[in-house]
Amino acid sequence: MPVLARTLEAHGLSTILVTMMPYWAEKVGAPRALAIEFPFGHTLGQPGNVAQQMGIIREALRVLATAVAPGTLVHSAAAWPQPVEEAIKQWQPPHPSPIIAELAPKFRDLLRQRRRH
Repeated sequence: MPVLARTLEAHGLSTILVTMMPYWAEKVGAPRALAIEFPFGHTLGQPGNVAQQMGIIREALRVLATAVAPGTLVHSAAAWPQPVEEAIKQWQPPHPSPIIAELAPKFRDLLRQRRRH
């Protein structure tokens, strides 16, 4: 998405990225970004919660209108209405997908090896 934003900016269109991964927005050079701490897949808010979604959109438009420097990153004060741990549990499937079930043990082993060295 930041690559598309930079391309649009090069052609005179202002952009803003609403993201749950502000580190990467900064790292890859998004022109402007609003960092939001919502669960993945729900960047603008809860399904059906129009007031919450419109609030995020308005906040993003304010950042777009007021950002004075390239690379502006603003952290939103918006909060998900339930504890993060609870939200994560609610959204995770009860069983991992076959690819995750296969890769997770290998990834854990790799991390353990790296910690030892």
